[in-house]
Amino acid sequence: MRIDGLISELPGRALAPGDDGWEAARHFHSGVGEPDVIVRAGSVDDVVAAVRWASAESVPIVVRGGGHSAWGAVPGGLALDVSALREVEVDGTLVRVGGGATWGHVAAVLAERGLGLSSGDTASVGVGGLTLGGGIGWMVRAWGLAADQLVGVQIVSASGDVLEATDESHPDLMWALRGGGGNFGVVTRFDFRAHELRSVVFATLAVTGDSRAVLRALRDAMKVAPRELTVTYMHVPPMDPNAPAGAGITACWIGDDEAAARAALAPLLALDGVEEMELGARAYPGILIEAPAADPDQPMPGLIGGNTLLHELSEDALERLVAFRETHEPSALLLRSLGGAFGDVPQDASAFPARDATWFAMAFAFDIPGMLDDAGRSRIAADWDAIEALGEGFYGNFTMSTEPGLVSHMFSPETMARLAAVKRDWDPGNVFCRNHNVRPG
Repeated sequence: MRIDGLISELPGRALAPGDDGWEAARHFHSGVGEPDVIVRAGSVDDVVAAVRWASAESVPIVVRGGGHSAWGAVPGGLALDVSALREVEVDGTLVRVGGGATWGHVAAVLAERGLGLSSGDTASVGVGGLTLGGGIGWMVRAWGLAADQLVGVQIVSASGDVLEATDESHPDLMWALRGGGGNFGVVTRFDFRAHELRSVVFATLAVTGDSRAVLRALRDAMKVAPRELTVTYMHVPPMDPNAPAGAGITACWIGDDEAAARAALAPLLALDGVEEMELGARAYPGILIEAPAADPDQPMPGLIGGNTLLHELSEDALERLVAFRETHEPSALLLRSLGGAFGDVPQDASAFPARDATWFAMAFAFDIPGMLDDAGRSRIAADWDAIEALGEGFYGNFTMSTEPGLVSHMFSPETMARLAAVKRDWDPGNVFCRNHNVRPG
């Protein structure tokens, strides 16, 4: 691998180990990378130069925007940092977003204009990674996935060509970009269709009662709830740094109608052991959380478990999820409501799996040194496998696993075959493989 030519072509922007700025550049939100070379792109031309070099040298590329992906820790290859490409341009409801922007920045710009997009829950998450993986956010029941709001892209292909793609000009590529991940090129600009959004009603409910009764009530309430409402149930142990310990429900209602939000949540508020902590109108950017960056001196423990997309929250699924949290002390449980606009999109209209799912479920145990032995790990894995078997595929953005074969569990065989065909057309050499990789068909 010849790095000198790339470094001379991009002075100060292409770095090799030992160069000034290398140590800082290899740190990303979720860890510390060990790439062979880093390019901090300041323009689309920089991206083109980096991609052409990587393709010529057969060097795998990992694209970094917000830096939350686990793929940044895989050794070797080219780390292409596009975080400087963060411009946000608004033209009516058409929003053009640089490929390196983060959702907190986008939400703040749009809020000034009374607009919003369904994004993730975390301000520092990159627009690129979340959107290409689908993007389950607080408006998923009203507006669908982040990818469902995507109407066009500017993308640098594996050959280093820059093209503008829409459903009219490149329908197969756009289909693949809506949930197929970063397999097909470097998206340097995302074009979204935004929605009017002046405020949201955000509610936080503490749960100390019977979790089974609460989840049944939550399930039944969401069957009839207006699309304006999306909810999340979380039950986490004290060792999770991303959330307060205990069980709780958070809810987001689009708009400022506190009475309507309260009416939709009334079945939950009436339960013993459910306490209203907060319920009021807020600006949308204010509900996005700030996840702490990884501490290299205190790495996160491994995780055993996963996520799945459930057609329904059946009694069997509910019991298994609650039992997982009760049985395994260092475990966490998360449920996010789906349905509504998410389910309006036909299954074959995007690569994202399980459009008939009404719940996203995630359960995992922290593999803390000294707390689990091999037998304990096996029991946790078996319990999770039984839960996963009830679902239809999984959400790639919510896994920190970099196992190569995991992608085969994410999509149906038909979707995998179609993705492989698109991959063959746009990246036959599989340069963009540092992701849930779809190999060229």
